[in-house]
Amino acid sequence: MRVAVVGATGAVGREILKVLEARRFPLSELRLYASPRSAGVKLPFMGEEIPVEALPEGPLPVDLVLASAGGSLSKAYAPRWVEGGALVIDNSSAFRYEPEVPLVVPEVNREAIFRHKGLIANPNCTTAILAMALWPLHKAFRAQRVVVATYQAASGAGARAMEELLTETHRFLHGEVPRAEAFAHPLPFNVIPHIDAFQENGYTREEMKVVWETHKIFGDSSIRISATAVRVPTLRAHAEAVSVEFAHPVTPEAAREVLRGAPGVEVVDEPGNKRYPMPLTASGRWDVEVGRIRKSLAFENGLDFFVVGDQLLKGAALNAVQIAEEWLKGP
Repeated sequence: MRVAVVGATGAVGREILKVLEARRFPLSELRLYASPRSAGVKLPFMGEEIPVEALPEGPLPVDLVLASAGGSLSKAYAPRWVEGGALVIDNSSAFRYEPEVPLVVPEVNREAIFRHKGLIANPNCTTAILAMALWPLHKAFRAQRVVVATYQAASGAGARAMEELLTETHRFLHGEVPRAEAFAHPLPFNVIPHIDAFQENGYTREEMKVVWETHKIFGDSSIRISATAVRVPTLRAHAEAVSVEFAHPVTPEAAREVLRGAPGVEVVDEPGNKRYPMPLTASGRWDVEVGRIRKSLAFENGLDFFVVGDQLLKGAALNAVQIAEEWLKGP
């Protein structure tokens, strides 16, 4: 496979390179592309230093494009890459809601990969992490209502946002007033219930992505979903507190058994030993952690649980590479 990574110098692009190397993805050539200001930068891969090229206007000389350079760029360039014969797996929101473009979490809807017309969309990181825990439970007990509150790390807003959190925390600790550029307000020692633009219904676009994308990935728009997305001052790994009402009776013990058998999920649920999912333990890991599984006090057939996943990995880079791996395996 001749592979291109577009947006290679960004936070997700760099993670894609690490995942390709760690999983020994079968490639014969790797091309790295970014903006002209990044051209000439060299990134490590398999013991070599690969130079970054400025993204050309036309098709790319590759079989597979892993794109993570933003929605506007993908919207403009991805059709050209497809016309040139490449399969494009896009990390942006540019094509997620197009009916003919598959939106894929391989553990959930692998079969959708093979309906592509040159483009496959990677879901929003929050949705992907939620889907890993919710899908196996939905299959077993059929989710009817889902309420989720997110605790989203700075890295969800990119490499510049991570740097801002560190820099402005330093300023705060030295008696200076922290500033905000990547976020709506200063993030150090703060939580911000505002991610993406507010919509007419009072929800943000980030919150509505969870609704739209879960429906599309699950192939079930009957599930009623409500989300509140909150930015918190952590560097990596998104956390989500989830409450679900199911159609069928469910117990915490039955849910744990289902989740232990789910690929890509690790049950971390020993409150007595202070073991539960946390960004500190989930960062840098491929699996998502699920714990704090307990009977809901609000829903008759309900569960509450806490899920944490590295949104740069399962929420972005890892999921994109897994889609490519499954595509290579065939239906």
